[in-house]
Amino acid sequence: MNCEPHASQRNHPNPRTNMLILLSLLLFLNPSTLLAESTALPAFPLSTSSRWIVDAEGRRVKLACGNWAAHMEAVVAEGLGKQRLEAISESVASMGFNCVRLTWPTDLLTDPSLASLTVRRSLLRFGLIEAAAGVQANNPEIMDLTLFQAFQAVVSSLARNNIMVILDNQITKPGWCCSKLDGNGFFGDKYFDPEEWLEALTKMATLFRGSTNVVGMSLRNELRGPNQTLDGWYKYMQRGAEAVHSANPEIIVILSGLDYDKDLSFLSVKQVELPFTNKLVFELHWYGFSDGQDWQNGNPNEACGNATRGFMRKGGFLLKEGWPLFLSEFGVDVMGNSLTDNRFLSCFLSVAAELDMDWAIWALQGSYYHREGQLDFDETYGVFSHDWSKARNERFVQRLVAIQKPFQGPGISNIAPYHIIFHPLSGLCIRKKSSLKLELGPCSLSDAWNYTLEHDIVEKSTGFCLQVEDTGKLAKLGTYCSNSSSKWELISDSKMHIASKMTLNRGAVCLDVSPEGLLVTNLCKCLRRDGTCSPESQWFKIISSTRDEAGESTQINLLPNGTLNSYTPFISRRKQL
Repeated sequence: MNCEPHASQRNHPNPRTNMLILLSLLLFLNPSTLLAESTALPAFPLSTSSRWIVDAEGRRVKLACGNWAAHMEAVVAEGLGKQRLEAISESVASMGFNCVRLTWPTDLLTDPSLASLTVRRSLLRFGLIEAAAGVQANNPEIMDLTLFQAFQAVVSSLARNNIMVILDNQITKPGWCCSKLDGNGFFGDKYFDPEEWLEALTKMATLFRGSTNVVGMSLRNELRGPNQTLDGWYKYMQRGAEAVHSANPEIIVILSGLDYDKDLSFLSVKQVELPFTNKLVFELHWYGFSDGQDWQNGNPNEACGNATRGFMRKGGFLLKEGWPLFLSEFGVDVMGNSLTDNRFLSCFLSVAAELDMDWAIWALQGSYYHREGQLDFDETYGVFSHDWSKARNERFVQRLVAIQKPFQGPGISNIAPYHIIFHPLSGLCIRKKSSLKLELGPCSLSDAWNYTLEHDIVEKSTGFCLQVEDTGKLAKLGTYCSNSSSKWELISDSKMHIASKMTLNRGAVCLDVSPEGLLVTNLCKCLRRDGTCSPESQWFKIISSTRDEAGESTQINLLPNGTLNSYTPFISRRKQL
């Protein structure tokens, strides 16, 4: 996690738009009781096929992960002083995550004085008396385990809940990551001895050989700093990949980029040379603050267009070249208190859905035992609440549901490709409410659409076309697909405004969402220049899919008041399926 800009740019005022009211009403008006189904682990081991990660049967496996920090000073997975380990793992599964990117410091494997510490001694040596008491109360069985044994216990708990694990070498010396000048940034830095790093990778890969839910290793988090070079990257990342593969040929090997893992553009000129290829994955990180001040000060459509092009240039192109790309960190202020993050998130979700990427959110942890001098530090980017008992923001979790399951890839179905129309602000998709009316609903229950070369948007089951009448009117399905009222194009720099070619004197007309969650048409908003308006209610992404049109079974569980159910009953009901 790149902490320098993250720490300084996380608290911006958030204007309360009508869309926030819309989302509350939308959840209220759709009190579904669809439950998350217990997902079995795939057939191991995993490998790669072109741009896809696949299981032993050649079927697409999409990584939908959360980062769980275990690399901080105490070297104990965060949250064990707040809740039982098993309860945390169960909650991770109930939120729809199938994977955890579990962080660790090099010293855990190479410093004997650290490796021999028990959890109790490690916490108390930093004066973390309250945290130690919490672990004793919630997880007494790990208190006298060594730090590595406790790490293994976390992996085993995740395995019992059918959650895959990516082991991520976050840093060398335990502590918060990352600064350009912390001595952990690049090979040869003060605390980054390449040979020691290779030794630690080899040991970690060997120790988890045979742990089937450990499916991959991320070689090093966020290479950075004034000493980074391309020659150093190729030399040591290739050696690291070979070391891991030699020690444990079953797991996938994940290579990060330069400049805080924001840049893999150099691979467009020269690829890595390894004796294996079907176990190789690349990773990138993407945060709103990665894009400078564009999200805060610029026009949101232009900011999204620029950021998307930058992402593709720096690493997204690998997907088109047939290489798997794992977006191993993205994150926002989960409560929606940052204007920058709010705008970024809707854009990010549209890109993640369109590219159908594997991903890992930063972060699961709602708090830290100790971070940067502060005890019991609250992580505002955390999916969990501060006490780890529930989701920090349940509507945020709901927005992730659509991108947790694959839209396409080998083996997920035998049906012909079609389109779904995704609304990233709500995390929902367009579907029929009645024979003519359209609404937003879970993407797993979306209608199948076809966006034709003639610019018609056709609902496949009926053959009816999406049509516009006037501003403020319901968008509807009709039988006439030959006039301008049924012709649509993607406009604005974000390419997420679906605009009718029936332009009125007042301006272009775009798809929008009413406070009741119905599809309407309104004048297009914020197409250019203006940085003060919010176009997100009119942002839609047309996505290619081969999901079974009957829909996936993983859904949110809504209470009558429109909020997600608490995860404790959610879990117990899931286990009864």
